[in-house]
Amino acid sequence: MHSLDQTPRVLVLLAAFNGMAFLPAQITSVLDQQAVAVQVVISIDRSCDGTEAWAEQLAQQNPRVSVLQRGQVFGGAAPNFFRLLRDVDMTRCDYVALADQDDLWHTDKLARACQQLRFTGAAGYSGNVTAFWPGGKERLIDKAQPQQPWDFLFEGPGPGCTFVLAQPLALALQTWVRQQGQALQPVDFHDWLIYAWVRAQGYQWLIDAQPHLRYRQHAHNQLGANAGLRPLLHRAWQMGNGWWLGQASLIARLLQLHEHPFVAPWLQGQRGGLLQLAMRAGQCRRRQRDQLLFFLSCLWMVIFLPGRGRLPCALA
Repeated sequence: MHSLDQTPRVLVLLAAFNGMAFLPAQITSVLDQQAVAVQVVISIDRSCDGTEAWAEQLAQQNPRVSVLQRGQVFGGAAPNFFRLLRDVDMTRCDYVALADQDDLWHTDKLARACQQLRFTGAAGYSGNVTAFWPGGKERLIDKAQPQQPWDFLFEGPGPGCTFVLAQPLALALQTWVRQQGQALQPVDFHDWLIYAWVRAQGYQWLIDAQPHLRYRQHAHNQLGANAGLRPLLHRAWQMGNGWWLGQASLIARLLQLHEHPFVAPWLQGQRGGLLQLAMRAGQCRRRQRDQLLFFLSCLWMVIFLPGRGRLPCALA
């Protein structure tokens, strides 16, 4: 780990796919980070808009940028990030950060994260973001409520594009990702799984209330900001159709928590287990509003969908 008088070395892992509309501006905001030494590694899901050629040309022109061998089809951000975590050499940095292709970073984003990790002793960092839309609308996405004992199984700590990991944690995570192999393929959200793994291993995670990233919203966001009626209805539908249960159950099993007394009763979506989960909603979500919704959703499952393996898990 770097000393106070050394510039932190940050390795940025960026996953891209058909990113030419926004990627150049995002890369510029990453390379313009102040008070840190940045190296960027890009993994590109096979694209058709010139992303691969553009990134390779940038890497030839800028020694701080490199591109992993192209040609693979990942089909989503999660397997692309798992590829980065598995294959990139992380031994020559102090911190590892994740980056999407379409955001805009404040120039102090990484310096702030490194400072917070160093002075709090936390191993993992995420932060609030300012979501913005093409028409000029902006909204704070606040994920910085107090962490709860089991929130990591049901929600993430903010967008993965805010994640920064201390190097020892990143190396431990890399070892685990390599061990899992194809078992990670069904995971839809890498950031939710990373947070869950970090918390399950007993590491401290910090959620920063100060936003240092502009979180671009557009038609092709894989998840996007939970703002407005339409995203809320979409997530309500996911909570009721069994998708979230599948993800929470998968994460619990990957983390070897499936036999834990808290997890086992609800893992199969049985009525008694869901009722127990409803009564412990305060341990499963950070925001009080979300705790109430979680409680009500569990009760809905108990009444209308007993024994069908469905659970209202939380937003990633």
